[in-house]
Amino acid sequence: MTEREILTRKIATYDFALVELNLYLDTHPKDMEAHKKLEEYEKKSYELRKKYEEMYGPIIFTNSPDNRMRWIKSPWPWDLNEED
Repeated sequence: MTEREILTRKIATYDFALVELNLYLDTHPKDMEAHKKLEEYEKKSYELRKKYEEMYGPIIFTNSPDNRMRWIKSPWPWDLNEED
């Protein structure tokens, strides 16, 4: 697995946890431990996204308003070499 794939999976993992924690907090708004975890995961997701974008460019097109062409010229998933 490439470094890019590892970063992508880590980001997806934290983002999934964020969605689940938000859903949980809809029914348990007073759970301060869950709120702390939410903040921790938001920070970690942000840091991983920043690292990814420094290494590989924007992860989504809205993260590159100053240089839309960078998003367009980035390799698309089907352009990447599959390494098992």
